[in-house]
Amino acid sequence: MRWDMDKVATPIAYKLLAATVMPRPIAWVVSQDDQGRVNAAPYSFFNVMGSAPPTVALGMLADPARGVKDSARNILDTGEFVVCLVPERLAAAANLTAIDAPRGVNELALAGLATTDSVHVKPPRISDSPVAFECRSHTTVETGPNQWVVIGQVIAVHIDDRFILDADRAHIDTPALDLVARSYGSDYVRSHDTFQLHRPTWAGHVE
Repeated sequence: MRWDMDKVATPIAYKLLAATVMPRPIAWVVSQDDQGRVNAAPYSFFNVMGSAPPTVALGMLADPARGVKDSARNILDTGEFVVCLVPERLAAAANLTAIDAPRGVNELALAGLATTDSVHVKPPRISDSPVAFECRSHTTVETGPNQWVVIGQVIAVHIDDRFILDADRAHIDTPALDLVARSYGSDYVRSHDTFQLHRPTWAGHVE
């Protein structure tokens, strides 16, 4: 079966992508408008893009009915945001911050979540999230009407001390972070079912 994407409706295009590209890590994005009002929302069109400089990418889509969302507007206006990661114990809270609240509503307060001041950017980080990236916009690409890819440069990384195995070598107890990701539909996946493959080398391959 083939879908030519220039011939399908936008909801069908979304379903084809979201049903096949999985799991997708969740960026729990905290932003702040120019009046200091804080917004938070989860985004699963997200990933890390590089390490020199450290960069992450967010795919930000407008709501068909309500237009540009607060997170996208705040990032486009201010160029600053914080990406927090979502452990399973906070999955319900992250989901609550996806609510279609009126503009200006603080979703973190709605979900009963405390925040901690960031060091380099104005938006705070979610205190209970085990990992947070302070980010400034590096590049923004408008990929369609009311659709953007925001590439953020990671200025600082915060990781809860209890998950640090060796700070000097940046060894992290990743399984203990207990992070979740988005699956297809409304499902989520856990990050514990893993397996290993050793990366081949050309020298070893041709021997």
